[in-house]
This record gives sequence, structure tokens and C-alpha cells, in this order.
Amino acid sequence: MNSSRHVVVIGAGIAGLSAAVDLASSGYKVTVLERGPEAGGKMRELVADGKGIDSGPTVFTMRWVFDALFESAGTQMEDEVTLERADRLARHVWPDGSTLDLYSEIDASAASIEAFAGGTEANAYRRFAADSERIYETLKESFMEREKPGVLALSLSLGLAGLPRLYATRPFASLWNDLGRYFTDTRLRQLFARYATYTGSSPFAAPATLKLIAHVERAGVYYVAGGMQRLAEALVRVAARHGAEFRFGSGARQIKCRRGRVAGVLTDSCEMLETDTVVFNGDVAALTEGVLGNDVTAAVRTRAHEARSLSAITWSLNAEVDFPLDHHTVLFGDDYPGEFRALFEEGTICTAPTVYVCAQDRAGAATSTGRERLFFLVNAPTKPHSEHDIATAEARAMAMLDQSGIAVSLNGPNVARFTPNDFAERFPGTGGAIYGWPTHGMLGSFRRQGSRSRVAGLYLAGGSVHPGPGVPMTAISGWLAAASIQKDCG
Repeated sequence: MNSSRHVVVIGAGIAGLSAAVDLASSGYKVTVLERGPEAGGKMRELVADGKGIDSGPTVFTMRWVFDALFESAGTQMEDEVTLERADRLARHVWPDGSTLDLYSEIDASAASIEAFAGGTEANAYRRFAADSERIYETLKESFMEREKPGVLALSLSLGLAGLPRLYATRPFASLWNDLGRYFTDTRLRQLFARYATYTGSSPFAAPATLKLIAHVERAGVYYVAGGMQRLAEALVRVAARHGAEFRFGSGARQIKCRRGRVAGVLTDSCEMLETDTVVFNGDVAALTEGVLGNDVTAAVRTRAHEARSLSAITWSLNAEVDFPLDHHTVLFGDDYPGEFRALFEEGTICTAPTVYVCAQDRAGAATSTGRERLFFLVNAPTKPHSEHDIATAEARAMAMLDQSGIAVSLNGPNVARFTPNDFAERFPGTGGAIYGWPTHGMLGSFRRQGSRSRVAGLYLAGGSVHPGPGVPMTAISGWLAAASIQKDCG
């Protein structure tokens, strides 16, 4: 369609790959610069004992986003990636030994909750499930798929019933408080409040609107055969099939402008790529901090005074575990308010933190057969961490694992560790934050930057821009950036 226009995509995270696929399949000349050795961004494998282990996003949802992306490029998801839909979404474990499994089917989850906490809570779950689906349906097209709608534009897009439907998403209540309308069992509030951490937020400050994540998971959690990295590789293949050029190990040093418009990109090897259109797939704070040169420091409004989202400490290893792990298992502590007070107010990790475990080899009906690939994560404050901080976190995480009956060492020689310091170094501008800025307060989601920047020709994609963090959301942001380019440039 527009083979004469050259678009440079900076960053081969999922958002950048999404934009590259869309633009290349629409006839644009696309060059993707990626400083790292491979695509995926935070979707990455770390190697422990010679085995690649999913060590970033481990949950694949909202399949329709990628179905549409692949179809727009003339192929099908099934032809590029092998997926298996999960029946059981996750296993949840508490210090008292109680365990609860959630399923993709509402009836199965309700039965599990009834056995766990009684019929009243099971009925409450059914109401919760219905409400979360309504919120998702309200916001899917009106918010997620639109280029940074404001509150008024969002309500108007919903028609005459817009304001009541928007109010029904419960933006004025915190997720934690809203869950109290359904569940009297604190463990259930704790379980569903965890969805706030999917956006790097506290459930005590994030809006109840995030209940929609419950519906997203029920609509389909998938295992990607071979690991999540295969999805990124598939997107590279499809984009390359349409002529996109990928330069791995070659980042961008500066974005050059002339008379207020993008004029080119200077690479790390000092090559000047002439272009008037750039998609930046990175944290927008990197622009304001001058990471890509002085010409684009005013491309977005600064949010330096605002607290960043959560970071994490992760451990990837091979080990033998004598515990009934699911593919996704969450081990909760006994003081959820204290956990988030420590993270957001005290800048530390509490004594008994929530520990997430991904047992990658237990997809579907698979069970443990000796040593297996394991990924552990605890939320961490976004700040520089000393060796003492890391050692303390490891000790506390191992204490939680030991209490649950999982005898694993997180500080052995064959453990691949990633810390907030590593996130800060690997992803400029983040300071270690994984999710951009937290979704706190009624307007938290509306404060994200849209796909168009203040510099003509510079477009934005990734977890720090609308519609937010997470694999499908960042893919949508890539769509939106590509759509803005095609609308502005033809």
C-alpha cells in the first residue's frame, strides 16, 4: 500500500512486533532495531542448567488479539504457534494448608469454591463472574481498542446508556473494597485482589474495574508449546515474510528531528537511518530522560514525580519438587494489606510475601517427572536493590516455599536470577518498574500516553502507553500505533 514510506521500529517487544507485522503486511518498509539478541522484550527465556525457562510473562490470554493480527497478515495462529487451552487456570495455596483451584468453566470454579468456603461464597462467585464479564464487554471496544479515549469520549462512545454502564465498572471503588461486596472469606478477596498486580498495582488503590481480568482468564488461558518465546519468534517470522528487516544486537542511539518532525534514527553503530516515522516500543520515560537524544525529550509529558509500578525478583531453575504444583501456582502469605503497605509505602518486601510459581513442564495433563523447569516470582518495590535486599527476599521466599512443602533453594549456582536492578538496566527509563505506572485511582488508566507523541512522526507502543501492560494489551498498543501511522500518513 505504501512501500515508499520507511518506518523504523525501536524495540522488538510484543508491541513493536505487533506494529511491525501490521505495517509490513500493509506494504510499509519496516526496519526493527533491537539491542538485545532476540525478540520478545520482557517475554524472554533465561537459561538454567542448559534449559530455556519462561522467565517473563507466563500467561497467554485474549487470543482474539493475536488471531486478528495473524489473519491481517494472511496467516492463521494455528499455522504459526501451537496452543493448548488450559482447563484449570491456577492453583492457590494458603499458609493454613488450604488449596483452591480455579477453572475456565464457571460451574467448575463455583463447585471448587463451594467445597473450599461454602455455598454462599460459591453464589457470590457467580455474581462476581457475571459482573466481571459485563465490565469487559463495556470496555473492550470503547476503551481497549481505541486510541487513548478520555472519560467523556468513553462515555459518549457507549451511547445513551454510557454513563450508567461506565459507572457500573466501579471506577470509584478500590478492588479490595469492592471484593468485600461479594466475599466474606478473606482468602477469596486475596485471590481475586491479586489481579491488580497484573498491572503492577496495589489492590488497595487500584479501581474495581480490574475485575475484568477475571473474565479475561475465564475466556481462555493458553499454554504455548515450547514456551512463550515461541510467540515472539512467530511474529518475527510473519513480519519478515512481508519484508520487515530485523537487526538484533543493534539498538537506537538517537532519534533525530528536523523542524519538529522525525528525520532519522542514529543506530548504535552510528549508521543514520533516514525516516520520518518511528515507533518507539519502550518506556516513555526513556524519552524524557534523554535516552534517545535531546530532540525527543519533550515528546511526552513527564511523570517523574509519580511512583512507578511494581518490579519483581525472579528465579529460574531446574529442580525436583515433591508438591502438587499446577502450571500456575500462587502461594499466599497471611497479611495481604501488610504486603502492599511494605511494597508501596515502605519500599521493601514483607516477611511472608506472595510467591508465584510457573511449572512450565506441567502444561495440560502433564505431571512432575523428576527435574523440571521452574520460575518463581515475588513482587518487589521499584528501587535500586542491594545484595542484602536480594538475599533477604530470597530467604523470605524460600521460607514461604518451605512452609508450603516445596524444598527448593533459590540461591544455588545454577539459578538464573533477575532483579529490579536488572530490569532497570535492561529496559531504560523504567527504573526497574515492569508495568509502567500503577493503575491507581479512578483516572489511573486515563493518564497513560496514547500512540501519538508530541513530536510529529514519533509514535509510541508498549506497556507504559494505552491500553496498558500485559501481553495482549501491549499487542493492542502496537496495533494502535500502526493504525495511527496509516491514518496520519496514508
